[in-house]
Amino acid sequence: MKLNLLLCAALACGTALAHATPDQPSDYGWSMSLTVPAGAGVARLPLPKEVYLHARTGNLADVRLLDRDGQRLPFAISTPPAQANTQRSSIAARIFPVTGSAAGGGGLQNVEIRTGNDGRLLSVSASAGGGTATAGKTLQALILDIGPQTPGSRIGALRFTPPANAGDYSAQVLLEVSDDLKQWDGAGTTTLNWLSNSDTQTLANDSIVFAPRAFRYARLSWQDGQPLVFAAIAAQAVSQTEAAPPRASIVLQGVAGKQANEWRYATPIAIPADSIALQFAQANVVLPVTLGVYRQNNYVPQRRLHLQRQTRPAQGEYFDPLLSTSFYRISDAGKERVSGELAMPVVQTTQWILRPQTEGTALPASAPSLRLGWTPETLVFLAGGKPPYRLVFGKADAQPVAQPLSQVAPGYRDGELQALPIATVGALTARAGAADVAPARQEKGPPWRLAALWAALLLGVGVLGFFAWRLLSQMKQEQPPH
Repeated sequence: MKLNLLLCAALACGTALAHATPDQPSDYGWSMSLTVPAGAGVARLPLPKEVYLHARTGNLADVRLLDRDGQRLPFAISTPPAQANTQRSSIAARIFPVTGSAAGGGGLQNVEIRTGNDGRLLSVSASAGGGTATAGKTLQALILDIGPQTPGSRIGALRFTPPANAGDYSAQVLLEVSDDLKQWDGAGTTTLNWLSNSDTQTLANDSIVFAPRAFRYARLSWQDGQPLVFAAIAAQAVSQTEAAPPRASIVLQGVAGKQANEWRYATPIAIPADSIALQFAQANVVLPVTLGVYRQNNYVPQRRLHLQRQTRPAQGEYFDPLLSTSFYRISDAGKERVSGELAMPVVQTTQWILRPQTEGTALPASAPSLRLGWTPETLVFLAGGKPPYRLVFGKADAQPVAQPLSQVAPGYRDGELQALPIATVGALTARAGAADVAPARQEKGPPWRLAALWAALLLGVGVLGFFAWRLLSQMKQEQPPH
């Protein structure tokens, strides 16, 4: 019985020692204070550029959100979607009355319509077959010219302004729309009405709303009530455009590489670069280059742009070309032509290597700057624990703790996630002795904290083993002889 208790105690001791102590800001090289909007249970934080510059892991495994006691806040890392920008505008329609019996039965057989070459409606009048317009003719319909629409724009409503001194009014109207003044589609019906008094005019319903659609012309006819030429009719246009998520970029300075005639650019490992460009200090330069990285011979290469053939060595390091292109900066008659950013598959590395495309071609005396671009990810987190909070990062041996989004914000739809309140961060704070940038390679071997943890674990097991041996010896001495 005593032996079993000792073994259980040893197991509990080992388990307790094996588990890491709560995270503290002092365990990480860098930290930023985090402020959450009041009342927010779930919030989001677009990852600041500083995180990518100082994180020590390529997958952001060393990112933590900590409360005042060092307890971790649950969070998920997600890629921000493209934002849809909705713009609303009012377009004044040009109004053309149709009189007489021309609109009878909903047709336009006896109406003469003149348009310009650009589709602009010029006039609407009774044709010779319909007789000339007279005072006895009554208003039958209104034809509206909304004008050309911008790509992606849709009309979703018409708003009516009654004529001055119109008095009380009520009528049921039918709206039809067309793009060519020949084929008409019903868009909707509504009852327009308003009341007037001696002080002011009170509108009860002055618009017709329908499913947004694109059209150039509209026809308004009356199903009930007195036809009326309105003082103004305005079309309510809605357009949506997608805006790409905010981008981040960094400009790196080159130094001489391992081999002659190559430049090396030290790069923070956490940056998921998906665009690249060169910036030249001098004018009138065209530079065909190959950009790549150094790999070990057991690396499985990723997809490349304009890949050159590369022979790998049997052992050791080799140059892996990822893309070949020409960058330039040319001044011509006061105008400057500059090569833009080149899109590429995401590359994460600790250094970029630049070489001339053609062997024997010399590189410029001074290295051009290398610009990398990427789309920062978003942290969605549960604002629990005890504020104030801190965002910490910069620990090479950290294990990932990010959770699936469904476990951090269960039941939230895409629109709700985009509408979450946004947390803000304070100034970047460095722990004493923290490196300014992430090291080129992660150190080999266990860090000192992990080594100390294993040493304590082994010492505890040794002490428990000694007491177990003493207890077994005593039990043998106490056993009566047979």
